Amino acid sequence: MLLPGKLTGPWAATLAGAFWLATAAVSAPALADGIELHGAGSTLAAPLYEKWIGEYQRTHNSVILHYAAVGSGEGVARFASGAVDFGASDVALASEKAAKIAGGVVQVPSTAGMVVLAYNLPGFKGELKLPQDVYSDIFLGRIHSWDDPRIAGANPGLKLPARTIAVVVRQDSSGTTYAFTSHLAAVSKNWGVEGRGAGTVVAWPHEAMNARGNEGVASRIKIADNSIGYVEYGFARRLGLKVAALQNSEGRFVLPSPEAGEAAMVSSATGSLDGLGASIVNPHGPEAYPIVTYSWLLLHRHYPPEQARVLKSFVLFALGDGQKQALNLGYIALPPAVTELAKAAVVEIDAEPAAPTPTTRN
Repeated sequence: MLLPGKLTGPWAATLAGAFWLATAAVSAPALADGIELHGAGSTLAAPLYEKWIGEYQRTHNSVILHYAAVGSGEGVARFASGAVDFGASDVALASEKAAKIAGGVVQVPSTAGMVVLAYNLPGFKGELKLPQDVYSDIFLGRIHSWDDPRIAGANPGLKLPARTIAVVVRQDSSGTTYAFTSHLAAVSKNWGVEGRGAGTVVAWPHEAMNARGNEGVASRIKIADNSIGYVEYGFARRLGLKVAALQNSEGRFVLPSPEAGEAAMVSSATGSLDGLGASIVNPHGPEAYPIVTYSWLLLHRHYPPEQARVLKSFVLFALGDGQKQALNLGYIALPPAVTELAKAAVVEIDAEPAAPTPTTRN
């Protein structure tokens, strides 16, 4: 075990499960009992990691895995400091930052998710459509009322209330925020005029309501009338929140769906893992949903032998049968070309050489 103790987090703080994977391609020796690993990071992907853990813990107990859903920023910080065995982030580490982490880093995409604009608008009936310049100005604080002419113009025939828009945003360092603001920076001239860019933490209008984690944003929208906020699709779906149809790069309004998410990822399925992050900022294609992000597992290049075997087994499961479970939770299965790139990266993880046995001098 690299770390003693137990991590906690704001959402289902610690998840425990047991991991064992035997594949047709690899016949691994049995794992030793008592291997315990700790991870932390992304709230976007946390429900999927919980599902994977649950699948294993029913029948296997040779390994205990703890995962704390503390947000991508905190997950990266804990991984970089050596406080956890693996990290999880919705933002791939830049090469210069990865180079500074002792032991090296292997980054592997585990899943992909859609960032949606969920809203709570009592009395509104119909499908809310939001053009790119409109929803970016809502989050800039330039549009304040639901019956603003620009919103009404995109929704002819629908009655919009004369109510102040309550914007809900993330207060913690977040990969979901990074994905959303990267998209806004790509599609909105006003976003640049206001001096904002892409980041895990940004300066939102002072009147915005802050919440921690995807689950915090979704819960706040659920109870706050006339609110709108950005959140991973699965969280909105589980709470029964309405989501807006967003205008994509082709000018079409698209609701989130597995098909729309997969259409957005088509252009990212070639090349290398290094290019995945920027390839879906504002994807092309008439059916593509406009805000999609990969989620990543951060692993060291070297571990003690049993830990290396466990982590490689877990990641290979995630890239195989685990992708089938992703769709049921509102995530997007990785394209086959991406999973092949990821599996190749897993090969880079290996066991630390055994320490030499001290010699005895007479």
